[in-house]
Amino acid sequence: MSLRSDKGVPTKMLPPCCVVLVLLLDLTLAQYEHLGYPPGYPDPEQEQYSAPQLRPDTPRIQLRLSGDKRKHNEGRVEVYYNNEWGTVCDDDFNSHSAQVVCRELGYLEAVSWAPASKYGKGTGPIWFDNLHCTGKEKTLALCPSNGIGVSDCKHTEDVGVVCSDKRIPGFRFINTLPNHVENMDIQVEDVRIRAILSSYRKRIPMTEGYVEVKDGGKWKQICNTEWSPLNARVICGMFGFPGERKYNARVYKMFARRRKPSYWDYAVNCTGNEAHLSSCKLGQVSPLKSNVTCGGGLPVVVSCVPGRDFAPTPLTGFRKAFRQEQPLVRLRGGAIVGEGRVEVLKNGEWGTICDDHWSLMSATVVCRELGLGTAKEALSGGRLGQGMGPVHMNEVQCSGFEKSITECLFNKESAGCSHEEDAAVRCNVPAMGFQQSLRLSGGRNPFEGRVEVLMERNGSLVWGTVCSEGWGTMEAMVVCRTLGLGFASNAFQETWYWPGDVSADSVVMSGVRCSGTEMSLNHCLHHGAHLSCSKGGGRNAAGVSCSETAPDLVLNPQAVEQTTYMEDRPMFMMQCAQEEGCLSSSSSLTPATSYRRLLRFSSRIHNNGQSDFRPKAGRNSWVWHDCHRHYHSMEVFTLYDLFTLNGTKVAEGHKASFCLEDSECDEGIEKRYECANFGEQGITVGCWDTYRHDIDCQWIDITDIKPGDYIFQIVINPNYEVPESDYSNNIMKCRCRYDGHRVWMYSCHNGGSLSTETEETFPGLLNNQVTHR
Repeated sequence: MSLRSDKGVPTKMLPPCCVVLVLLLDLTLAQYEHLGYPPGYPDPEQEQYSAPQLRPDTPRIQLRLSGDKRKHNEGRVEVYYNNEWGTVCDDDFNSHSAQVVCRELGYLEAVSWAPASKYGKGTGPIWFDNLHCTGKEKTLALCPSNGIGVSDCKHTEDVGVVCSDKRIPGFRFINTLPNHVENMDIQVEDVRIRAILSSYRKRIPMTEGYVEVKDGGKWKQICNTEWSPLNARVICGMFGFPGERKYNARVYKMFARRRKPSYWDYAVNCTGNEAHLSSCKLGQVSPLKSNVTCGGGLPVVVSCVPGRDFAPTPLTGFRKAFRQEQPLVRLRGGAIVGEGRVEVLKNGEWGTICDDHWSLMSATVVCRELGLGTAKEALSGGRLGQGMGPVHMNEVQCSGFEKSITECLFNKESAGCSHEEDAAVRCNVPAMGFQQSLRLSGGRNPFEGRVEVLMERNGSLVWGTVCSEGWGTMEAMVVCRTLGLGFASNAFQETWYWPGDVSADSVVMSGVRCSGTEMSLNHCLHHGAHLSCSKGGGRNAAGVSCSETAPDLVLNPQAVEQTTYMEDRPMFMMQCAQEEGCLSSSSSLTPATSYRRLLRFSSRIHNNGQSDFRPKAGRNSWVWHDCHRHYHSMEVFTLYDLFTLNGTKVAEGHKASFCLEDSECDEGIEKRYECANFGEQGITVGCWDTYRHDIDCQWIDITDIKPGDYIFQIVINPNYEVPESDYSNNIMKCRCRYDGHRVWMYSCHNGGSLSTETEETFPGLLNNQVTHR
């Protein structure tokens, strides 16, 4: 008997113990296969597509994914048979059946499946019930079942699948129902816009050219006789552009005469509100003559209009002449450009959208409104962090052609919606190519390493390092965003433990200063050709480590309003506070028997992000303060400032993080961090840390302040020691009135929670990112 494991390891003539070990190895490796390969590592070689050879008696069916999608590659499984679309019952459906569905649709594999009409209830017959697929079948019709059309299910049991983003190499659409083309969704391996004119080939982003589909491993043009602007709208949206425009057709006619096109067999029929070509219908078979002409037509050309942030030339004249209007929608908490929690402006206050009925179509309206393309994904359940303000919209339903999400139908009542249901989007953005001139080298995995950039030096492009002088979290954030690796988790000023490419040791960029929102390091301030770096490159070059998630600290404004009071405290009770610099400078001249007047309040700091907030320093480097008898994990965790109404700072305070812990958590979340017994410090996602009003340094010394109206400001994590997904909400401001005997706080709000006009009436910092250097 000869045995062979799934990996092709021959086990013939091996001792029984070795056979067992080989089989165990296969099983061990198999449990990690679903994780795939991280970015930067080559995927395993994929099999090439081969058209299925079906017996004549095999039922001819076509599949599509339909329903309430949140990605184009997921949805309710629908089957076209006997001139009618129907569904599949979830009884006995499993991952093998999902694999057959996805492979038949041209996707590399199935990711998951969902029972109980997750994507909405379908209509028509339920064609398949009690499917028992092995996963190897070439079509769902070959899987054992009750028989096509034999079912005792209801549409509440309609099954759905999620397929991988990747398509099968060499996939070719085979139409087994040639008389029903208009009912079929488009299935191709890939689609692209190929620049034809030399003026567009080097333009970034590339906005105009032939629309080509990859079918059977070959790129083919589409005949334009049935083409409409609605089709162009969908194609442009897929490539990150909000709209399309007319182009010079005469030039393309001349080009088509010189080079014979190779046409695809079908036309395209989109309604214009699809997020992806795969949701469009096939048009009638093109009447091709020897695959050269298309009934007097030409290859389809699209010319797309980029959003303002991606336009090849900035509209400087427009910006000088007109003040930019306050946008009605924005994205917050996303790791890369074009993704984030959706927030809308209503009555001067920013709020979120509840995810009830949140769909790809509504998400696409948001993306286009922001000057981006269609939506890649509509996310729910606070997946990109939770907001803090009101929930402005619920049960949003869009047609796909609205200019703004605020024009869509929605339910004004948001009762029952919490920020755990905040909706988010991932949008298609233009390919700018910034990542081609940036790389991480020497790291243990693709998410870390020495930063190396491609720069022009002495007339040629060379790879080199970045000077680490002044290198910090904001600069690291830009690197991770550009490479699509999420957020920065650390910024390193030494990288001797990451030996990069020796030929790239020399410094080619220095003096880098970023605000954290740039798309590329080249957009940050830097020295240009005049390098200055005393530390040199090599082992002292800048490095980063990236993470797909990050924390997001947000203060609770109501807690500050409700706990503010004034206390006259004797100096002899504040010796430790004076040692830590928590009193104003005049206190050093104050006798121990006198008093200091303190403005006291509580701070409740929530972690609304996607990962725990941990101090940058490990326990081995925390600083012991003998007077207070505790460790400081961050010397400056919060800043407290008092401003006059014209913006002059008149008093200040600060708080070290002597104890970062989970004071309370949302329902269902367990506390993880506790300071007692030198425990681990941090704030868990969904928890908050309360610094009570009655502990030392939780105040501002207002002894020298005259009665009047002021602006009170708190800044969390002011030095960006710990990376966060959003620094703009790290500031909280209040109006403060002090009459010499009492003190009031009112109109407390987080940074970025109000309209620009309202925010400008509060002096001080607009957000925590403006303070950077």
